[in-house]
Amino acid sequence: MTVRYRPLVQQDNLRPPEAVALHGGPLWFASVEVLERGAPGHLIPAEKAPHDVLTRLSTAHLPIAGLDLTQPQVMGILNVTPDSFSDGGRHVKPQVAVQSALAMVAAGATIIDIGGESTRPGSETVPDEEEIARTAPVIAAIRAHSDVSISIDTRKLAVARAAVEAGATLINDVSGFEYDPELAPYCVEHGLPVCIMHAQGDPATMQMAPRYDDVLLDVYDFLEAAVHRLEEAGMPRGAMLVDPGIGFGKSKDHNLTILRNLSLFHGLGCGVLLGVSRKKFIGTIGEEPVADRRVAGSIAVGLAGLAQGVQILRVHDVPETVQAVRLWNAVR
Repeated sequence: MTVRYRPLVQQDNLRPPEAVALHGGPLWFASVEVLERGAPGHLIPAEKAPHDVLTRLSTAHLPIAGLDLTQPQVMGILNVTPDSFSDGGRHVKPQVAVQSALAMVAAGATIIDIGGESTRPGSETVPDEEEIARTAPVIAAIRAHSDVSISIDTRKLAVARAAVEAGATLINDVSGFEYDPELAPYCVEHGLPVCIMHAQGDPATMQMAPRYDDVLLDVYDFLEAAVHRLEEAGMPRGAMLVDPGIGFGKSKDHNLTILRNLSLFHGLGCGVLLGVSRKKFIGTIGEEPVADRRVAGSIAVGLAGLAQGVQILRVHDVPETVQAVRLWNAVR
């Protein structure tokens, strides 16, 4: 039976001498929860965890796509689609999209994530040519005005190639590099950093009846297998981010289980990206049916993620999130 190890991350000043610094930073852990399928978790002192596990948990991350992972980073969402769940249609005009991107950069976003195909529940696949026409010109125009890091949110090789030629610097694949078998080799060949996200099923059907044997370990095992495949193909682990895919084939309870245990994913040895902005479970719990009024709930969940060592928050509301992160850092 495979054993997983979740560090119990702390952020106060009462750090005991035996504690281990998470990725060499200010957060630390002195205990690790041992997780096995079909068995209750139990705690052990950090020093009793396997050496390879402690190495991955304690080694500092190198910069990725120009981002310093020793500090929390804010990724601004720019959906150039007519049908995204929260902001669909607002950025279909290229000049409006570029202005919005530059405003996010001015507000403190250090990377802009551009998507030309909605992956909201029930959405349909967009033809490559249409997705390219939506994204590549906007990326080129942003790049003409700014050297900000740009991520292309796509599952497709043709779209990724056009985006990189236009100036994108990171590939963010919501399918975990399972949709297009040629995308991962392309990233390896061109030395492109990636974000590997977990999703159960296709966007068109993923929220119909999501089921797991153990959602936390199932998601971890999926990401671990994807990281291993890319590493075997020649991509260094330090060039990968992982995203547990909140809301992608997951119920409210699935999302909460993952969020309570986010520190588990540090065991993959990759930076962790968290995307919860304005999602349905925030509206359900926070009793706010309108997506773009969920900024407070989105920030609350994002800060809870930072407390578990998440390095990147993917958000719609950049100025508010940047302000919250600055205060979180100051108080910490």
